[in-house]
Amino acid sequence: MSNLLDPAVLFFILGVFAGLVKSNLEIPQPISRFLSLYLLMALGLKGGFALNQSGLTTEVAISLGIAISMAILIPIIDYNLLKQKLDRLDAAAIAATYGSISAVTFITATQILDQNGISYGGHMAAAMALMESPAIIIAIILANKIRHEYNTYSFNFSIRKILHESFTDGGQLLLLGSLAIGFFSGEMGHKMMAPFSIDLFKGLLAFFLLDMGLLAAKNLGDLKNKPPIIFKYAIMAPFAHALIALGLCYFFHVSLGDTILLMVLSASASYIAVPAVLRIAMPEVKPAIYMSISLGITFPLNIIVGIPIYNFIAQSFY
Repeated sequence: MSNLLDPAVLFFILGVFAGLVKSNLEIPQPISRFLSLYLLMALGLKGGFALNQSGLTTEVAISLGIAISMAILIPIIDYNLLKQKLDRLDAAAIAATYGSISAVTFITATQILDQNGISYGGHMAAAMALMESPAIIIAIILANKIRHEYNTYSFNFSIRKILHESFTDGGQLLLLGSLAIGFFSGEMGHKMMAPFSIDLFKGLLAFFLLDMGLLAAKNLGDLKNKPPIIFKYAIMAPFAHALIALGLCYFFHVSLGDTILLMVLSASASYIAVPAVLRIAMPEVKPAIYMSISLGITFPLNIIVGIPIYNFIAQSFY
């Protein structure tokens, strides 16, 4: 319940409401882009400062290993389940979307952990960055295999190009660069940047979530006439993914804060990076089939009820 009283979450709900009642409220695209970049920069700095204090430890390596493992396991498992009910190319696209991550969901979760006094490692920002690309690569490999079996045209999309675009993308580069700057500048940098990266963070996150609420409401209209299986998947898959992450974290004795964030990352789904690549790499699949459920169902589900549920389940184990 405390999550629903968080101003940032309430602004997200306001955005959804405004979109559903067809209000003319809108956030100009340049401002929305600025907010997105600001949040990534602030998150990277915060992670770098924390990593400077904790150092590179075995626990850091374990957490990053679990992050990469989840980014590989989720698209493979989900594809093999979805292909039983959907066209295989559609199944591959959805599996890629849910195998990747949502930075905004992650950022919201870090704020809730901060409010509850639950500590987490600065390296989790790096874990988020590492989880973005594997699912895309797997989906494109699957797509080329399916096309070969169908004897249709071969659509070669360079894996090297995907990795290059992933790590040189403006947002991703800003996140990793800010993480490095925070790490090397340490306590001195933390004091200098605190008014910008900490004091302003909560307010600008709330403003950005208002915009995301408006966007989520618009995507609900694209859910008409979609196969029932994808609605069930969009609701059930996040919780299943979070429980798998919890099992791995519990087995390897990962700290509570890192466990919750790995659950959140595993439960989230991409609505920016993956659709941008799949529109080019898998033109046969309509973006509405994977983007509408990611942004219209899973994103609001995680922001409003998912994060506190993952938090509660993890604390029950710890």
